[in-house]
Amino acid sequence: MQNNIFSTLFIGQNLITLSSVDSTNNYLKQLVSNSEPLPEGTVIMAEDQFAGRGQQGNIWQSAPGKNLTFSIYLKPVFLPLHQQFLLNMAVSNALNDALTHFLGPGVKIKWPNDVYYNHQKLGGVLIENQISGQTYKTGIIGIGLNVNQLEFTGDLNSRVTSITRILHKNVNLIELLAVLCSHIESQYLKLKANHFHSLQEAYLKNLFWFQEKGKFRHDGLIIEGVITGVSEQGLLMISSGGVEKAYQFKEIEFLI
Repeated sequence: MQNNIFSTLFIGQNLITLSSVDSTNNYLKQLVSNSEPLPEGTVIMAEDQFAGRGQQGNIWQSAPGKNLTFSIYLKPVFLPLHQQFLLNMAVSNALNDALTHFLGPGVKIKWPNDVYYNHQKLGGVLIENQISGQTYKTGIIGIGLNVNQLEFTGDLNSRVTSITRILHKNVNLIELLAVLCSHIESQYLKLKANHFHSLQEAYLKNLFWFQEKGKFRHDGLIIEGVITGVSEQGLLMISSGGVEKAYQFKEIEFLI
């Protein structure tokens, strides 16, 4: 069904809204596994996602009806397997651009794919890929964004923020979703056109602590270093004591 709310070519044109679901990524994976073809760009949006996940199985907390929790179905078969992190870069760039439009300066992408505003977490991305042999078959892009929620449980209250906390007003969720989908589609088409270098440049420009001194924890030790880059495979490059090293997900912790 054509979605006339979104001014996109395909992302969000098939929009499925759910009142409650464990995870929009899980729901979308179930749809993909069914025999009936699913249009690329299908978006699943849930009012209440009660078992949302972040990277490495971390729990994503979201008050029902207050925030954006949604997943996008993409088929980046054109992308070489060793460069699949470029999809992450494209989505992260899109979120950064869209949210900067709403919030102004202060939005950054914290590696690998958290969205931050002035040292507080605003949202996050979880990309789950399906590989067939040597081919990148599907990518399910799960996005959680704190929008109209004011209070968060426990120590999260000081570590995270939301759009309404920043702007001091509520935001229409569907209108925001439409803007996000438009930006994601634009970046995805750049990826499809092999504009890899410009995507990487933009990602680094948007990257939290890029070329700045920061403190990190690795193997129980605290190190001071400077982020110098991110590889196409998604490895974080940090220079410390004149030595540059590459770190995989969960090998390095930011001490913010």
